[in-house]
This record gives sequence, structure tokens and C-alpha cells, in this order.
Amino acid sequence: MSHLRVEVMIEATPEQVWEEVRHIDRHVDWMRDAVEITFLDEQRSGVGTTFDTLTKVGPLSTMDRLEITEWVEHEAMGVKHTGSVTGVGRFTLEPVGEATRFVWEEELEFPWFFGGPIGGRVGAPILGAIWRRNLAALKEIVETGERPEETSLRDRASGLVSSVRERLGR
Repeated sequence: MSHLRVEVMIEATPEQVWEEVRHIDRHVDWMRDAVEITFLDEQRSGVGTTFDTLTKVGPLSTMDRLEITEWVEHEAMGVKHTGSVTGVGRFTLEPVGEATRFVWEEELEFPWFFGGPIGGRVGAPILGAIWRRNLAALKEIVETGERPEETSLRDRASGLVSSVRERLGR
């Protein structure tokens, strides 16, 4: 299992941040590695919501099934990953004055074809860099109220590669 944790301070209340985060279908607006979300039934929020997410990092892509396991308005959202990558994740929103500390934590297990535990150790810093960029995008959406323009998959993938290279100093 690989443990990942990233956080950001957002100049908005937890209620304002939650108003963005609760819309699972809009996560692709700020999660640059999430290419597409497809719900498996009519449920779109709350515990029990299930959806498939096409995720792409550089040349690697997976289709993972996620299920919402925790839903506490303005405070937390938990997920269980099944599919190629398995594990659990959680967003928490903590008030800090008039701002919000947004924390994203995941415990993930990578399959053998992504290098198993070794792939997880190698991939954790890369995912951390991508997720920090994701949280910067979430911060921008919440603080400005502006949604990003639609970009092509190629542009998104190129941006991910650039972000990882910057993080690794290459």
C-alpha cells in the first residue's frame, strides 16, 4: 500500500468548498488526471454512489470503479477504489478562520502490471505532484468562481507530463 497526502488552503468557507466538491461529475474540471466520470446508476451523491473513472497519467491509463463510502456535508467524502488500482481515499474540509484546509489522502495498492508495491513507491511522488496541481485547480475554481475551459485529452496529458517533469526537476 502506498499512502499519499496532499493539502491546500482555500480562501473560502467549508460550505463554499463543499458546494464544488459535492458535484462528483465536475471533479474532472479540477482533477487533471481524471479524464471521464461515468455514473453506474441514477445516484449522483451520498454514500453508495458508484462511478467509473477513466484516469490517465502520462502514457498509463486505468478505468477504476469508485464507491462513495463516507459523505458528511461540508466535512468529508470517502471513497473505495476497485479495479486496477485498489484502496481507499478521503477528502476532509477543516475550517481555519474564514478559510478551509482541504486534505486529500489515499491508501492505494497498485497491480503487478504497474509495478506492484515498487510501482507504488515510485509512483507516489508523481501522483503527489499531480494531486497538488489538482488542488491548485480546485482552489482557483472555488476562489474565482470560474470553470476552466474544455481542453482536449492530448492537452491535459501534455500538461500532466510537464507538471511531473517540473516536480522532478527535469
